[in-house]
Amino acid sequence: MDVICSWSYVGFTRFRRAADRARAEGRDVTTRFRPFELAPGAPTDGVPLLDAIRFAFGDHGVEATARVIPIAAAEGLVLNYEKGIATGTFDAHRLIAQADAQGLGEDMVERLFRAHFTDGLHVGDPDTLARLAAEVGVVWDGAAGTGELRAALDKVRDEGVRGVPMFAFAGGPTLTGAVGEGDLSAALAA
Repeated sequence: MDVICSWSYVGFTRFRRAADRARAEGRDVTTRFRPFELAPGAPTDGVPLLDAIRFAFGDHGVEATARVIPIAAAEGLVLNYEKGIATGTFDAHRLIAQADAQGLGEDMVERLFRAHFTDGLHVGDPDTLARLAAEVGVVWDGAAGTGELRAALDKVRDEGVRGVPMFAFAGGPTLTGAVGEGDLSAALAA
């Protein structure tokens, strides 16, 4: 997933509810986050999100983006595209990897999604990432993990992943796209 992908935010939210329900039923659910950059090599200087979408995809892209708003709202999410900042997410993925290693991956991913889509924070900015890490309780080394992340991104590409969200279940199915919570629950139960 990528924290600038609204469909990943919807999918993650559905997955987390399914995982929390499975945990409440006594099942062990371990989550590992694999990186995927929607815009590899994108600059992190940050530009208004709707301007970036319009530049890349035209008005049709802005209209398509807006269609996710009611779907996200049905999941309890607020997408403030007008406040959003388009940015590269390489450093955000480094933060997620470090949070994951500390057992805080799910909390960090949720906070990054909310920061980008709801709060209008710049999730490519090192100071913002440091603040968000501290909020979640992640000890973040802003200089660590670059080589490991590049290798993980290469591996994901080599495996043929071309889009997100994608959910791979150990010993079970791989689900892609706008997967419903029921399908995610069934995959966790398999």
